Amino acid sequence: MGGDTALVLGGGGLTGIGWETGILYGLAREGVDLTGADLVVGTSAGSVVGAQLTSGLLTPRELYERQLGDAVARFGPGLLARYAVAMARSRDAAQYRRRIGAMALAADTGPEAVRREVLKARLVSHEWPERRLVVTAVDALSGELTAFDRAGDAGLVDAVTASCAVPGVWPPVTVAGRRFIDGGVRSATNADVATGCRRVVIIAPMALGAGKIPSPAAQAERLRSAGARVLLITPSAQSRKAFGRNVLDPARRDPAARAGLAQAPAHVAAAKAVWSD
Repeated sequence: MGGDTALVLGGGGLTGIGWETGILYGLAREGVDLTGADLVVGTSAGSVVGAQLTSGLLTPRELYERQLGDAVARFGPGLLARYAVAMARSRDAAQYRRRIGAMALAADTGPEAVRREVLKARLVSHEWPERRLVVTAVDALSGELTAFDRAGDAGLVDAVTASCAVPGVWPPVTVAGRRFIDGGVRSATNADVATGCRRVVIIAPMALGAGKIPSPAAQAERLRSAGARVLLITPSAQSRKAFGRNVLDPARRDPAARAGLAQAPAHVAAAKAVWSD
């Protein structure tokens, strides 16, 4: 995607948003401000954080302190089991994404327009920023990754809503006649979108891959192999505990943010090593 520095923000529900903001603010107050990255890549929760950061209207501290009120959604064992069955029955990653897309299209998850209004209220700006922001989503029919940006067909609100459209929880989002689901169906971070950048920091609330979904660590290693300096930050044991059992529970957002803030100092030296010229 070009540029020298990239900040990659992964998916992880409301707790992921909180934890990412805690990490970013904690690093910034220790002298490592990642918000000036040449490229910001956001997937699902990371698309919300990325849109806020690149708007230029919120500092890391203000983003950390920002509170959002949402109804509790459930991402429980039943839905996870459906994902697992789809993976077991798929011969490759693309077929898995198509199966999940079909499930999302068939699920009764409420009107698109209602969900769009929730995301619209969450964002402080509804216009694509001047800075390079890429928001990832997956075509529900083809299973292909789409990297939305200001040059494409999607408005920012639609792109973020699509990236956050967790299959079976929220409805797929229509953009230019196509239906899109959560970018996390392909990867928790889609860090490969940052290929070509020399310095990359990946903040990944979800540290693991699963079967045909590559882990953030695997994607980070591929970027290193291509010559980039890469730092991958994943939740500590204390942070994982703060997330609780339901990453979509807004009551866990603040504990996750505080956990991210507490964890951030452990990554300051490594972040400086990657981010410095």
